[in-house]
This record gives sequence, structure tokens and C-alpha cells, in this order.
Amino acid sequence: MSEAIKSKTVDYSSEDYLKRVDEYWRAANYISVGQLYLLNNPLLKDPIQASDVKVHPIGHWGTIAGQNFIYAHLNRVINKYGLNMFYIEGPGHGGQVMVSNSYLDGTYTATYPKITQDNAGMKRLFKQFSFPGGVASHADPKTPGSIHEGGELGYSILHGAGAVLDNPGLIAATVVGDGESETGPLATSWQVNKFLNPITDGTVLPILNLNGFKISNPTIPFA
Repeated sequence: MSEAIKSKTVDYSSEDYLKRVDEYWRAANYISVGQLYLLNNPLLKDPIQASDVKVHPIGHWGTIAGQNFIYAHLNRVINKYGLNMFYIEGPGHGGQVMVSNSYLDGTYTATYPKITQDNAGMKRLFKQFSFPGGVASHADPKTPGSIHEGGELGYSILHGAGAVLDNPGLIAATVVGDGESETGPLATSWQVNKFLNPITDGTVLPILNLNGFKISNPTIPFA
């Protein structure tokens, strides 16, 4: 980062900055939906053809836009307050979220140089998602920085708590799916706050992604 950029005062609540956050969010959504459905024509520069679309797309969209929204605004908060924070993705099979955001910030290309930030690289990125020989539909270990596989039936809060033990100042922003929240492990996980010491440990920040559905049926509405 250049000294000029470092020294520039940024208003993280300004209309211009929030417009850029919105643009980032929409870009992450586009890359996420492209991974789910497209084989070719990643930037839709040509009229879309049947051959551009995956025959049997496998993955989920329901939690994606909400998680990308959370991720974008957490980045704003991290920059504004200088926080030591990381993201845990609890909702099931939302693997596009972590891939899309790491692709946008350059981490994915740094890890996998063939997935370049251009038309050819984006085509590879889209094709490989939930595809034979590619990547999983959840945040699997091949995702840069992954310590938690989304959809693991209720372990997100526990993983966040384990990560902040003996790490004062660390914040685990843990997104919990509402279907996930109905599992036994997650229901029990709320008790983990009794084992966290506010002086010697960090903080788990639970964020409920309430979209009303789980993998096979609606969730129980929250009051």
C-alpha cells in the first residue's frame, strides 16, 4: 500500500464509501451466482447460450447474498476500528462466499495462480465450483484461510470459541444459519460463553442468518 493511500483520511460512513461497499457486495454476489450456474461466458459479454450453463448445478443460493453483505460490512468495520477479526461461515453449503471474497481481494489468485483475475481465470473459477475435479459446494479446506466447513451441522460457535481461547483482542464473527441453529450441537454451543474469560480470551460475535429455510424444509420462526 502506498504512503499516499496510508495517509489519506477515509470516512467509512460517507456516501461515497458506502457506495463502494455496495459495489463490492454486488460484485461478490455476481461471482457467487456465476460459480453456481455458469460454465462459459463468465462476464456475459455474449448472448447467453444453453452451453454456457451447467446442466446440473449443485449448491445453494439462499444464504449467499446475506453472507456477502455481512462480509462486506465487516470489512468496513475492521478498517474503521482496526479490529483483529475473522469470519466463520456456519450456513450450509455456502462455499461461494469464501471463494468469491478471497477472489475479489486477490488471495485466491495468490494461492491458485491459474485462477487469474481476468476473463479466462473467472471461467476456470466458475467451472470448478461443485464440479468433478473442482472444489466443493461448501467452504472446504482448499479455500484460502479455511478452518471451518460450512454446513457441519452446528459447529460454528464452537469453532469460533476455540479460535479465540488465549487470544485476547481477537473477534470471531460467526455467522449461524437458522437451520444450523436448530441442531443439538449449536443449541448446546450457546453455553460456551461460560468458558470464555473476557480478560485472557477473545470474543465470539454470533450473527444469525435468518432466511427461514434449512436444507429440506422451513425453519422454526424466531420471535
